[in-house]
Amino acid sequence: MTTDLQGLDAGYLAFWRERHLCTLTTPRPDGSPHVVPVGVTYDPERRLARVVADKASTKVRNILAAGPEGARVAVCQVDGRRWATLEGRAHVRTEPDRIAEAERRYAERYGRTPRVNPTRVVVEIEVTRAMGHG
Repeated sequence: MTTDLQGLDAGYLAFWRERHLCTLTTPRPDGSPHVVPVGVTYDPERRLARVVADKASTKVRNILAAGPEGARVAVCQVDGRRWATLEGRAHVRTEPDRIAEAERRYAERYGRTPRVNPTRVVVEIEVTRAMGHG
């Protein structure tokens, strides 16, 4: 079911705060999907999902290959019959304050601080669609 971003219910938002492994789907340069497990945080006020990543990872290379307009991506999580997907345009951010905010939110959701990584970047997804059944 597609959900209005303005009216995401409390259960759906709570699901995005629970500790769940997620997937990120990015388009490869040939158009085929590249799906990998990730940790995701969602900021509904800013309609922004974040994924911490290494700048040399395939997911980051796929997003950068899409050009300055970013790449259309999706993040998804499943827990039994509950599922949630956020779709939007992803950009790779290297600013230290954006990386620190992503790390802070990751630690809050997943209960641990990400390991130190001097080549860390953050994938920011400007969410335009939400789907799910929570």
